[in-house]
Amino acid sequence: MRYISTRGAAPTLDFRGATLAGLASDGGLYVPDHWPTLTPEQIAGMAGLSYVDTAVAVMAPFIGDSLSQEELRALCTQAYGRFSHAAVTPLRQLDHDQWVLELFHGPTLAFKDVALQLLGLLFERFLKDDDGAPLTIVGATSGDTGSAAIDAVAGREKIDIFMLHPAGRVSDVQRRQMTTVRAPNVHNIAIRGDFDTAQALVKAMFNDPAFSGRFRLSAVNSINWARLTAQVVYYFYAAVRLGAPGRPIAFSVPTGNFGDVFAGYVAARMGLPIERLIVATNVNDILHRALSQGDYSSATVVPTATPSMDIQVSSNFERLLFDLGGRDGVALASQMQGFETSRAMRLTNAQHGGAATHLVSASVDADGMALAMRWANEHGGDLIDPHTAIALSAARASSFGCPMVTLATAHPAKFPEAVERATGRSPALPTRVGDLFEREESFVTLDATFDAVSAYIAERATPRS
Repeated sequence: MRYISTRGAAPTLDFRGATLAGLASDGGLYVPDHWPTLTPEQIAGMAGLSYVDTAVAVMAPFIGDSLSQEELRALCTQAYGRFSHAAVTPLRQLDHDQWVLELFHGPTLAFKDVALQLLGLLFERFLKDDDGAPLTIVGATSGDTGSAAIDAVAGREKIDIFMLHPAGRVSDVQRRQMTTVRAPNVHNIAIRGDFDTAQALVKAMFNDPAFSGRFRLSAVNSINWARLTAQVVYYFYAAVRLGAPGRPIAFSVPTGNFGDVFAGYVAARMGLPIERLIVATNVNDILHRALSQGDYSSATVVPTATPSMDIQVSSNFERLLFDLGGRDGVALASQMQGFETSRAMRLTNAQHGGAATHLVSASVDADGMALAMRWANEHGGDLIDPHTAIALSAARASSFGCPMVTLATAHPAKFPEAVERATGRSPALPTRVGDLFEREESFVTLDATFDAVSAYIAERATPRS
């Protein structure tokens, strides 16, 4: 399998190269040069497989010669051995057709663990026999990516991680899961700005030759293709347990940076019978406007109780536009450069119409979120986090005549105030992270400028020899 950039001008790489590179050198995102497909018989054969064996079956076509299946199985066994549930991503039934896929049983209580526990091991494996400079990971987080990435690489050799988060715009649990990790290779940076600004700073550092030429940069955000590869797995795992390929399944996905729902799109392109993917957003509704009206225009970010959705630039949306636009890197580069200048663009007819084949969207406000949290509590005794509630609200408002699976992307204890306001119940942190508020924090607060952040990183990262 080879990987090409959505903007058409970066070198073609294998899976190992794309994983270590993260962002393509032309500013684009790496995608496979074709979608591997699985037959209905191969999908049906996943029935009864463990999560690890399902992961090997789904991921192997993307990895190609970069790892043997035995090596991949060993890495998956190690990564998912840290999860608190034997099923890794168990399903829970809420009523006759509503299901929740619990993705928060990893060490940092969020769906990001499913991919990042494996990504940390992939980095370590690919660097093991590498004589190059240590890897400098630079990432931005709206909450959960940072803690999951830091947990995955803390203390690992030949890796330094610098994680940017918007000061005051993540929950206390999310922040502490990053800032209380005391490892010499972990550096937390709070910026005086929002997530979109943090993400733009990360991309600017990758795209600045003077900076990126000094360090061996890589990414853990969902701009890294390896992350999405790992996330494709749980769509297959859940769908097969609900009758696929014999019947279609619909999924409702809490969506911010578009990576999680794009993994579902990939699963559909591989042959999984997904009736529809609901792109569920909060009032920061750029994706809803893009998919329903073709209008991808950014607006002012409104802070909400769902900070991972408080985004107006969804990086992975570029991958969808590339695939639906005929995979024309030159055309997409022009389209994205126009958006980066004006912060507005129209989807082409091919992009807008093609998206409708797989995707629908919904924007849910705070009242709808709270109602969904109360419904889950009153009808099933379940506490769900605010992001999951956004998707459950969208799911309950839709009907496709097939099982509906809402992706539960975070443990409710990561957002205790919002959960208690809606339900009257305060979720407790699991015992494995119960001392979180007793640990000492360590982070630096910087202005949201390229000079301030790049200088801080340059003083602490290991340069190329």
